[in-house]
Amino acid sequence: MDVVKLLEDVKSGAVSVEEAQMQLRRQPFEELGFAKLDTHREIRSGFPEVIFCSGKPDQYLKEIYRSMYEKNGEVFGTRAEERQYLLVKEELDQVTYDPVSRILKVEKPDKKRKGLIAVCSGGTADIPVAEEAAQTAEYFGSNVERIYDVGVSGIHRLLSRMESIQSANCVVAVAGMEGALASVIGGLVKNPVIAVPTSVGYGASMHGLSALLTMINSCANGIAVVNIDNGYGAGYMATQINRLAVRDTES
Repeated sequence: MDVVKLLEDVKSGAVSVEEAQMQLRRQPFEELGFAKLDTHREIRSGFPEVIFCSGKPDQYLKEIYRSMYEKNGEVFGTRAEERQYLLVKEELDQVTYDPVSRILKVEKPDKKRKGLIAVCSGGTADIPVAEEAAQTAEYFGSNVERIYDVGVSGIHRLLSRMESIQSANCVVAVAGMEGALASVIGGLVKNPVIAVPTSVGYGASMHGLSALLTMINSCANGIAVVNIDNGYGAGYMATQINRLAVRDTES
């Protein structure tokens, strides 16, 4: 439910006070039996509910996408498979799928984006997680600059892009192997860094655990760490930070 639009419609006379009251009285979720769609989440937190697609039965996924789209005019899902994309497309022809980030979405075409988030990846193999972060931030209304393959084994590549990185309101640093990228960036910028360890690496990387421990133990200040491969969580938090920065400049 778009409460701002509803209030504007009441103000303009397009919707009566009684009708608006009836809409607001409805329970803050839609009961589907197998799911309870949190239709008031954006009112509470500023962000609509996002669908985690992996493992959901086909029919459930189709009904969830249809219901979310009917309520919000857009819908965003993570960790989807191409097979799921083809299923949802039967319900919503306008749905799009990115096989790199595995994001399955319908997005409003007139969306305005503000501020700036820099999403950096250590290597090309980290791009799927970085893209999940970048596209999440864009969906939630942030401008994103992608700076990929700037890992510490060739640090001159990172240093060549420092002007862009330092101008961002928040930096997302995505890296596997030993995960040193976040520490290096953290020592070069004044704004928050969100570190995302990835499960990229050889045996001793322990499926991302080595990178996670490196990032948690960083001696650089201003670094927060999300879970292994959690690009979505990083994009969400980066948008929260970006919104605060934009709000401060607008006030």
